[in-house]
Amino acid sequence: MTDAQGALKKTPLFGLHNELGARMVPFAGFEMPVQYPLGVKKEHIHTREKAGLFDVSHMGQVKLFGANAAKALETLVPVDIIDLPVGKQRYALFTNEQGGVMDDLMVTNHGDYIYVVVNAACKEQDIAHMRANLGDDVELEVMENAALVALQGPTAAAVMARFAPDTTDMVFMDARAVNVDGVECLVSRSGYTGEDGFEISIPSAEAERICRLLLNESEVEAIGLGARDSLRLEAGLCLYGHDIDTTTTPLEASLIWAISKIRRADGERAGGFPGADIILGQIANKDWTRKRVGLVAEGRAPVREGAELFDADDNKIGVVTSGTFGPTAEKPVAMGYVATEFSALDTQVFASVRGKKLPMTVVKMPLVEQRYYRG
Repeated sequence: MTDAQGALKKTPLFGLHNELGARMVPFAGFEMPVQYPLGVKKEHIHTREKAGLFDVSHMGQVKLFGANAAKALETLVPVDIIDLPVGKQRYALFTNEQGGVMDDLMVTNHGDYIYVVVNAACKEQDIAHMRANLGDDVELEVMENAALVALQGPTAAAVMARFAPDTTDMVFMDARAVNVDGVECLVSRSGYTGEDGFEISIPSAEAERICRLLLNESEVEAIGLGARDSLRLEAGLCLYGHDIDTTTTPLEASLIWAISKIRRADGERAGGFPGADIILGQIANKDWTRKRVGLVAEGRAPVREGAELFDADDNKIGVVTSGTFGPTAEKPVAMGYVATEFSALDTQVFASVRGKKLPMTVVKMPLVEQRYYRG
């Protein structure tokens, strides 16, 4: 969202981005850094090899208070929230009555409140959705004065340990309040690059100082949205509004793992979320007609979002929803939707690119191995 005058919003790190020479672009109503002088490819490789620092303050951060907060939130997602242990984070989906995905989000149990992070483009909608449906006994607090950054890469843990020793025993999807160089922050061992790393919610007034400390470490470079996109695509992670949206069900999106067993038809708390009949019916009957798949192309020409996919007989069978040249994979990588009969691994399909049909192969996701730290 833009502000009342229609101007783009700025994150608490806007001044730092400009100082670092970032190229700023409009994104979800904010001015965001798409790349720095290092360039997208080198930023991507640096994150895979060392550590990258990303500004994700445009995301929505919300706290939910009340004895019934977890129970209320569970009515909006096909995920086990009630039994989420204190200090743990879980991936969740807001679904609609048609079984479509309204947004994907992260949910953390911090003991006396539930912490929710939603996508920037869906922030206003998601907050309104929660306010309308969580009930009067759940208090919703939008964290207007908090920045959010992600420190990602194989050396992220070593860097974090210098400023926040309490993070050293955390494993993937752990979350806690942590003192980072004297500042109380919410830290999770997670991220959206496929690498080990942390997401850090910092009071806005301290965000620039903490980020400067991290960037002063020899391993750390500032990374923009361009490399964030290529990193998450190689890791097989969906971008909301591109790879998942209100017209795609979790089953079509290959996100069946995100539907908790306890919420499935044979679970103790089966259903009870929007679109449950459709989603649970698809699981039972295996009757979805399209599927999100990973794709790689021959040669070096990237196949971009929107490219139509065809079979060998020139019948249209799907569409690419994300695509780029993968700097780590060293080939054009993509994900998209194909008719289910073309979703088996090693199936050859053809992408229409500037009037030519380029062969692509259905491959297993992630396209580059995920390296989350699980202990």
